Amino acid sequence: MLIDHVEVTSALAESDESAWPLSVPAIRDVAKNGLTFTSDLVVLVGANGSGKSTLLEGIAEAYGLDVRGGHGGRRYSSPLDKSPLGEALRLRPTTRGSRFTGRNATGFFLRAETAHGMLAYMTDMGIAGYGDHLSWEVSHGESYLQAITGRFNGPGLYLLDEAEGPLSFHSTLLLLHHLRELVTAHNAQVIYSTHSPLVAALPGAQILELSEDGIQEQDWSDLEAVRLWQAFLRHPQRMFDAD
Repeated sequence: MLIDHVEVTSALAESDESAWPLSVPAIRDVAKNGLTFTSDLVVLVGANGSGKSTLLEGIAEAYGLDVRGGHGGRRYSSPLDKSPLGEALRLRPTTRGSRFTGRNATGFFLRAETAHGMLAYMTDMGIAGYGDHLSWEVSHGESYLQAITGRFNGPGLYLLDEAEGPLSFHSTLLLLHHLRELVTAHNAQVIYSTHSPLVAALPGAQILELSEDGIQEQDWSDLEAVRLWQAFLRHPQRMFDAD
């Protein structure tokens, strides 16, 4: 692993819990208890508003990746002020990971809200590794796959926010196989935020479920998202029946 623990500085931890970001239970949990990673593959699972993206963005800022997304170590990236959470988060690197933070940050942040514009810009500007096809020549999903296969190929921290969104089932499987290869062969760590039971099924992943109760480590079969999908696939019509 490159990072094995996340914590929040006391200044934020002791601030008003009714104000953002401590108003989010999962973030409040991190502020009080910290968060320990036990695998090179970490999957954050939770409903909308549970804090998955907020936590992922804070980690990106604390690590040194551009919160707008893209590859680390870019030479000409306009700096942004950090968010309150990004400013307060402290990442504890392992001995191996201490070489890859701050100005030496390597890896990638694929952020759901900005991915389309970022990938279009990088591709249309001819930035290496983002694909040979211009953004208007490929589908949304294909633009993701171009960057994943071209840029997810070296040591560093790779943060993905619902990257399966524009991908088919088969393409999502290709992505997950690529991520497993990334951590086993390239000295990388992956933290992936998702709603998808398919992504959460990554072999060897530490699954962290974010909810109103904070953050709990879970087995795949105990995830609420898995139970809901299983119930739907067994009896899809029941989900549409009137009360």
